[in-house]
Amino acid sequence: MSCKTLVATAALALTAVTGFAQAKELVVYSSRQEHLIRPVFELYTEKTGVKINYITDGEAPLMARLRAEGANTPADLFITVDAGNLWQAEEMGLLRSVKSDVIEANIPSQYRSSNSQWTGLSLRARTIAYSTERVDPDTLSTYEALADEQWQGRLCLRTSKKVYNQSLTATMLETLGEEKTAEIIRGWVANTSVPIFSNDTSLLQAIDAGQCDVGIVNTYYFGRLEKDNPDINVALFWPNQDDRGVHVNISGAGVTRHAKQPQEAIKFLEWLTTEEAQRIFADVNMEFPANDQLPPADDVAAWGEFKADTIDVEIAGRRQPEAIMLMDRLRWN
Repeated sequence: MSCKTLVATAALALTAVTGFAQAKELVVYSSRQEHLIRPVFELYTEKTGVKINYITDGEAPLMARLRAEGANTPADLFITVDAGNLWQAEEMGLLRSVKSDVIEANIPSQYRSSNSQWTGLSLRARTIAYSTERVDPDTLSTYEALADEQWQGRLCLRTSKKVYNQSLTATMLETLGEEKTAEIIRGWVANTSVPIFSNDTSLLQAIDAGQCDVGIVNTYYFGRLEKDNPDINVALFWPNQDDRGVHVNISGAGVTRHAKQPQEAIKFLEWLTTEEAQRIFADVNMEFPANDQLPPADDVAAWGEFKADTIDVEIAGRRQPEAIMLMDRLRWN
């Protein structure tokens, strides 16, 4: 357990004893890394005087904790990545509906729960990365085309155990149907050149090193790597621009079902959708603002404009069980 987690845990224990929840303080459970969320929390405290106490952990342990704590949870807000995880939290009864004109005005409907239980806070595109040394971008077109014979032995994939690929597959099931999606995944698996990767960073490094020529990654992983290594021989390609567009997912948040300070939590969630917070929330991790009135940071904008898939991201959660079964059946490890 990290020092920060120990401190946060101690603060939570103090809350139970002293009843400090009556003061202007909120408790947040977050699966986002501390360095990505702390600047936002600190700015909100500076502006409003509301202190944010937080615990960071993986999304599964945090959701299990919320369920186990039930009405006794100290958590007012849950922050995590991927609509699949947010949908799961909603299905588990961990979140409450929040009707907010502010959120509805700032965040497009496809990036929000249809039951108003969570909202997107930043966007990430899961797109194609390719070698600038060995691939002519004119030979790239769609996600589906990566299953073609020309990419045999040239494709890298990240594990299907990661929710990012599960969500991509779930939205393909919705758009293309099971038969076509199965055909594509079967082709992807057949075209892999090396064992499946555990993370996107290793996959990008493999492309740069010549182990494979193309892969599917979240944009911010590329952004981080490019920042550390501006000479990396990898670039991003936006697929499916002539049809549904690039697969986009979110990081997001919802007010917990048993929040002790729901109104204060709603105010905080609303503020997270405004320009001031969006700039930090998206820019620190090289993501796109979920508030579509705002442009991305210059480094992110430099990757070029693209048409994004407008499918409701909660589909990623609703069809996730089917996606997992299909990926397992087709031996995408």
